Amino acid sequence: MSDRAKRVTLKDIADEVGLSVAAVSYALRGLQVPEETQERVRGVAERLGYQVDPIARALASGRTGHIGVMCRSLTDLWQQGVAAALGRALLAEGRQSLIVDSSNDPLLEESLAGQLVDQRVDAIIVLPSDPSAEHWAKVARRTVLSSIGDAIPGAETAAEVVFDNSSAVRGALQILSDTGHRRIAVLTPGEVDTPDRPAEVVARRIADELDLDLTLHSTSHELDGAKTVAVELMSGDMAPTAFFCLSDSMAYGVYAAARSLGLEVPRDISVLGSDDNQVSALLTPPLAGYRWPFDDLISSVVDLTLRALESGERGSKRVLRATPAPGGSVAPPR
Repeated sequence: MSDRAKRVTLKDIADEVGLSVAAVSYALRGLQVPEETQERVRGVAERLGYQVDPIARALASGRTGHIGVMCRSLTDLWQQGVAAALGRALLAEGRQSLIVDSSNDPLLEESLAGQLVDQRVDAIIVLPSDPSAEHWAKVARRTVLSSIGDAIPGAETAAEVVFDNSSAVRGALQILSDTGHRRIAVLTPGEVDTPDRPAEVVARRIADELDLDLTLHSTSHELDGAKTVAVELMSGDMAPTAFFCLSDSMAYGVYAAARSLGLEVPRDISVLGSDDNQVSALLTPPLAGYRWPFDDLISSVVDLTLRALESGERGSKRVLRATPAPGGSVAPPR
């Protein structure tokens, strides 16, 4: 005989209260039976230790109450904050979040998306590592798909809350140019250009307009990864005088690289970030950059995703603009 405890079923509850299985099911869902009967059934269910089978509930209602949240990299502090805030906001709406990390790997991203769909999540909210990947079209056909940061041009998304990276990148490079910098290194988490996140394309175009010697360098979000790239760049013959990092977590790596080389920020090297993390204000000097409307981002994507679930509405889109975040990490080049 198995040592594992027998799972309590609706029939067990029905036998206990003297009702049919159907009546018990209705009572647990608050349907078609008197309130006193509902309370009696719930009391017995709690005493017996009854737990709802999520797969059975999904088959009966078409919903599991679970929403997948897929991040590019949870080593990035800003994405950690997004995932945590989405989890809280969804919980407030009676939904459970399943948070996964694609590690900036498109193949892993495809696999994880398929697993979430197989677990019958009601929707997936994603910060895509490869927005142009073909697998998103398949995912969107099987569940409600919403994206943050980047549009997903090849899929019928329910909602897209994207960033106006064009104005943010222009503002950052203009600050560095006005301060006197000409050799600027841009650290980016990926090499994929998308219609709504043209950070790399915009950076090159604005660099030409401002007559900047700008180079782009791909790195991970981790401090050590960004530090390695920054040390190599700052040790070269034509070292940049400033870094513009498309993630504050990468900027922390630049700070660490400067310290390891005996350099000071901003006396020897200027640094701009892009997330305005709370940690950034604790650096010496505080990191300058720009910030996105975080609360607006969270409320928008949750609202649009749940609206799509209830009404079937598709194609909703919001574009968010950044505002400057002051700091002490930029000074004229030596």
